Amino acid sequence: MKTRSKKLVALFATVAMTASLLAGCGGGGAATTEPSDTQATTDDAAATDDAAATDDAAATDDAEATDDTAAAGDTNSTPRNETLYFAGQQWGTINDWNPFSTNSNNPMCVQQKDSSRTLIYETMFMFNMLDGKLYPLLGSEWTWDDDAMTGMTVKLNPDAHWSDGTPLTANDVAYTWDANVKYDSSLGMDFQNYVESITAVDDTTVSIKSKLDDAGNPTNPLKVQQLLQQMYVMQKAYLEKVEERTGGDKEAMKLDKMDDLVASGPYLPFFDDDQKVVFIRDENYWGQAASMWGKLPAPKYIAHVIYADNNAGQIAMEAGDVDVAQQFTTDVQKLWEEKGLPITTYIDEPPYGECATMPSCWMNVEKPGLDQVEVRKAIAMATDFDQIIASAMSNQSPTFAQVPRSTMNPTAGEQALYDHDAVKDLQFVGKDIEGAKALLDEAGIVDSDGDGIREYNGTPLSFKAECPDGWTDWMASLEIVASSAKEIGIDIQTFFPDTNTFYDDITTGNFEICMNSPSGSSISNPWGRCMQFLSSQYADLEVNWSGNWSQYRNDEADEILAKIPLETDEATLKEYYTRLNEIYLTDVPSFALMYRPELFYIVNESVWTGYPMKDDGTNIPPTDCTDGYGIAALYNLTLVE
Repeated sequence: MKTRSKKLVALFATVAMTASLLAGCGGGGAATTEPSDTQATTDDAAATDDAAATDDAAATDDAEATDDTAAAGDTNSTPRNETLYFAGQQWGTINDWNPFSTNSNNPMCVQQKDSSRTLIYETMFMFNMLDGKLYPLLGSEWTWDDDAMTGMTVKLNPDAHWSDGTPLTANDVAYTWDANVKYDSSLGMDFQNYVESITAVDDTTVSIKSKLDDAGNPTNPLKVQQLLQQMYVMQKAYLEKVEERTGGDKEAMKLDKMDDLVASGPYLPFFDDDQKVVFIRDENYWGQAASMWGKLPAPKYIAHVIYADNNAGQIAMEAGDVDVAQQFTTDVQKLWEEKGLPITTYIDEPPYGECATMPSCWMNVEKPGLDQVEVRKAIAMATDFDQIIASAMSNQSPTFAQVPRSTMNPTAGEQALYDHDAVKDLQFVGKDIEGAKALLDEAGIVDSDGDGIREYNGTPLSFKAECPDGWTDWMASLEIVASSAKEIGIDIQTFFPDTNTFYDDITTGNFEICMNSPSGSSISNPWGRCMQFLSSQYADLEVNWSGNWSQYRNDEADEILAKIPLETDEATLKEYYTRLNEIYLTDVPSFALMYRPELFYIVNESVWTGYPMKDDGTNIPPTDCTDGYGIAALYNLTLVE
């Protein structure tokens, strides 16, 4: 059970000290990248209080005025007691506000992944990784039109409106979809394989038709559902404006900065440069209606200082200049146990976070030696997973004894989707050196020349394992894989190229062993993750960003993967997922090295409190107050008194 008592002792002990520091200086000290920007002086705060009524009334009445304010430099310091500061989500200067862009560096605004970030643009529904359900946002309800799932009807919230005050309608949803397809956005290119059309039935009713295969069956109802949580709805009139100025050119449309955006979310752009990005609350946000949140989010400003690296972000977090951090912190518990800081994680004890994805060791089955299942399984059996979790992850991962290895993430919902007993004998717990040696000996893969390295068909089992340089937890993990393999006569040399080289290697199959993560939680998982582990569809791609980097092929797995999206019977689905896990644990094309959160979630409660915590009864996921249903956290925050 999560409690705040242990950490709040430190919190209340430091509040007075924090207030003293704020009164005594104009900044937060040398710990921050930009001290004057991350703390407000007492005079600033007092001035803000005096002008609060005027400022609040004028904040969004004239959206164009924000550009002038930013140009004048008045937005460099926002009141600390009105600003929620982030770290670990924005790296580098924002280059656009365009959801169609293929090279946007604006994750604080246009992050469209398993749980889309909805601070500015909004989706129809929000995904909650804790229960695997979709929650209303722009859409109030959705239903399949028939048992075959050939179409879907979505009802929109009639209270929803744009930041310019005009109503948000079904025509906006339909036009957004058509524009994504017309201009070849990444979302459009992906989902047009599963969605035939989206049309407006009336102002608040949307009809979504599934794309059908030759037999008349939907190609993938799970992906149709995922569109509800992933597609940002944009204003038709605004898209037409952008189309006019770009001449309808596909590339020009994707390169448009859209810095004059119209959006439906609770925040709008306020200020950004190469040091910081700031959003301001839309005081007219439709979500304050009783049909949605019933109030505005607590912070007036959302700010993200652009830190040089994780270390700089951590220093700022410890100083109280960051409220929410999405970054890995080694031995995070020492921040409160030894330093006495008012810092909180989602869970008080290991693994400290809600782990939902599994960075894995992918072995290229087209490479000699690694094409032998005994070699792949021996490497997995020998790997010291407990050491990886203890050292590389500093215990911020459940052990494989706690959560058995499978294609499922550790959440209770996914763990219930397969028969654990059916695959129990296929599990490998790690550091089984003698078992791995026996497996290789039985397969005739031995060290025939006495040099300590086994051979297969006369060629030494010597491989190169890679991940990006600087990803320290991954680098440490691969070093442990290599050290463990040496004990069973397999030579693995680690290689840490720059990130671009790594992704070039993995997407073209130019590697032997690599480390990479499959997707975490979404409405289409665990099916989507099983596709990434096992689907031949991805193995055949010339440039593969999608998954199955092992290039593994299995006809039975492909047949099951094709059936799952059309299956609604829970017992049958469990049979399918159990069989997929039997295949995966038998052939071992890859194996998880750890479990980890999709988003690391560390909060400092010296300024704001009320963040989501495990078993607090809110059912709000620890997705950094920004992603999917995690944005609900913004409505529960209160200032520390």
